[in-house]
Amino acid sequence: MNEKDTSTKKTRTPRKNTSASDAPTRQRASRKKAAEENNNAPAPKTRRPRQPREVKRTPVKIIPLGGLNEIGKNMTLFECSNDIFILDCGLAFPDADMPGVDIVIPDFTYVERNAEKIRGIVITHGHEDHIGGLAYLLKKVNVPVYATRLTVGLIEGKLKEQGLYGKVQLNVVEPKKTVKMGCMAVEFIKVNHSIPDSVGMAIHTPAGVIVHTGDFKVDYSPIDGKIIDLARFGELGSKGVLALMADSTNAERPGYTHSERTVGESFDRLFKKGEGKRIIIATFSSNIHRVQQIINCAVRYKRKVAVFGRSMVNVINTAIELGYLDVPSGVIIDIEMMHRYENERIVLITTGSQGEPMSALTRMAMNDHKKVNITPMDFIIISATPIPGNEKYVTRVVNELMKSGAEVVYEAMYEVHVSGHACQEELKLMQALTRPKFFIPVHGEYKHLKKHADLAVQMGMQPENVIIAEIGNVIETDGNTMKIVSQVPSGRVLVDGLGVGDVGSIVLRDRKHLAQDGLIIIVIGIEKATNEIVAGPDIISRGFVYVRESEELITDAKMLLSHTLAGCSMAELREWNTLKGKLRDALSDYIYQKTKRSPMILPIIMET
Repeated sequence: MNEKDTSTKKTRTPRKNTSASDAPTRQRASRKKAAEENNNAPAPKTRRPRQPREVKRTPVKIIPLGGLNEIGKNMTLFECSNDIFILDCGLAFPDADMPGVDIVIPDFTYVERNAEKIRGIVITHGHEDHIGGLAYLLKKVNVPVYATRLTVGLIEGKLKEQGLYGKVQLNVVEPKKTVKMGCMAVEFIKVNHSIPDSVGMAIHTPAGVIVHTGDFKVDYSPIDGKIIDLARFGELGSKGVLALMADSTNAERPGYTHSERTVGESFDRLFKKGEGKRIIIATFSSNIHRVQQIINCAVRYKRKVAVFGRSMVNVINTAIELGYLDVPSGVIIDIEMMHRYENERIVLITTGSQGEPMSALTRMAMNDHKKVNITPMDFIIISATPIPGNEKYVTRVVNELMKSGAEVVYEAMYEVHVSGHACQEELKLMQALTRPKFFIPVHGEYKHLKKHADLAVQMGMQPENVIIAEIGNVIETDGNTMKIVSQVPSGRVLVDGLGVGDVGSIVLRDRKHLAQDGLIIIVIGIEKATNEIVAGPDIISRGFVYVRESEELITDAKMLLSHTLAGCSMAELREWNTLKGKLRDALSDYIYQKTKRSPMILPIIMET
């Protein structure tokens, strides 16, 4: 059979042609199958993210004893375990309600109680509000002091006045150096201020790094060429700063603080304007950069320089001796040699820019200065801004100088003064560089501290991490939290002459009473044996009324006292305290009824 049998022959199925367009379909099918398998599989266990464990560190205490809610007497303690060191010890000047008081210093009670723990004192700069109380503290606790070269020189002058020179260990420390304070260490960092050799501090503690700026501003063209070490502040910030304590004095002022060089340019213009006249410039004695620019202008205009005021003379002599003032030979002359030169060849540098009653400029204005009389041939520059509360004193001095015919420059428009403290943009820069976890504004009244705290919050600081403290607060931190935990003795100690602390609230109250209403003294003589009145009552008035012009009032007062004595029993005449009280009450009521005044009444009983 030739015909092939095809019934048993296998037929080949043609292969399906797979093209690229079918690939997505297969991928979707594969993913669907995998998903179905996963749905049937048990769910894997999920791990909770591990929370970072808080590291417990040795707590550190920050204890401000001055400089908060006030201007002046800056002082802060740093305490860790059994170690304490002190940052600054300044003074404040008395308010109007402190008659007779010379200066005000911090309360050292807590320091004295913990004297064995004190490892040293570090100083940020040489202004009175940072070193003025140091000699009084060192009389209580004699510990080493660490400061920059010029600051040590100014401290030496303070110690000589108090008889402590040579008895205290003074150590000169340069910026970028670190001093060990027990379990803590203090690193000195260069900053700009209105006095050379100013520093901030990086305090290295077991809880973390605390940065204290001291008084500072950012000046890119300082007179001495030494710019604030912003790089170091930034380096500390990149490594982690636990807390920032920053100067708040100019926290209300927007923008930047001008460079000190702008004052030098103003002086140059004013020296031209004052040509042919004697130039008198009043400024802060500690502003050595300002004095340097005055001397530079004097040399440029071929003038001699005389210096007035005890503090000005002391600071300039110290600055010249240590090389912080560059004065060509023969430029500064002795006060006694002024009369050898014509007025137009003289520049006087003096104290009194705040209108202080006993300052050289004030005595010149009141025609009470032995060496200088103000005339129309004087051109006077007040190179300072009045400290809050001093405006009326400065105004009085300006008025008296103008009455003498002198031309006086004191307005801000002449740019004869720039601040030594950072304004808002510089404060923000410090916040941005250090990036602190906590923030404590320092150095200022409450309004300054509050404004600075607000700036920190604007920069991203959490409000709960900002602490506006008061003096005496104990601020404790372990590196994780920071809070006020307790209070230590604090306040102000008044210095009057050689007396330290012997003028308290009662004495101040009596002084104010005497100043406001005067004094009446009642004098009575009593026979010891019989308790009979044998003399008086006599009345002596001081600061109340002039007796000769108020004879009727005094006579009636004596009659009242006589009737009061007549009504006293023998027992009351023997009990002098009771007798004094009756006389005081009777006369006080009468005086107030007649004059609406309440003088201090002091009865004196003499035995015969």
